[in-house]
Amino acid sequence: MMLRADDLRKLFSLTLAEVCLLLEAAFWLGICRLAIPLLPFRWIAPYLGTHMAESASVLDPHGREVPLAVSRAIVRAAWRLPWDCKCLAQAMTGKAMLKRRGVPSTLYLGVAKDKEQLAAHAWLRCGDIILTGGQGKERFTVVSSFGDDIRSRG
Repeated sequence: MMLRADDLRKLFSLTLAEVCLLLEAAFWLGICRLAIPLLPFRWIAPYLGTHMAESASVLDPHGREVPLAVSRAIVRAAWRLPWDCKCLAQAMTGKAMLKRRGVPSTLYLGVAKDKEQLAAHAWLRCGDIILTGGQGKERFTVVSSFGDDIRSRG
């Protein structure tokens, strides 16, 4: 994949912390992209958090910076990598990056009927922010969640 001059200009305009986040996001997107088709989900699930639990739905106003920076890094990396970065890989990447920083989050798995076929979607929430997979999530019914800050779903 060739980097365009515009891509290089944007890369050099990032801070060192943003570049490190971007590289970490690219690394995790690659790991997750490989793990999804190669490993049974039951092996992956324990790393995603507590099944059918959710993190707090409100973030401390001062605690928004890290999740937003992680979200930006995932979006930037996903658009530029030479492989397809689907919603589940992006949500798993965000989960890994936030867990490493001690920030609780919830990964949701949803399904919807789409023209007589089932469609699946994954998204990641941290507090009241949807970090990945937010577009179109409303049409999906949550069938599973994996949270860090345990608050069981009723």
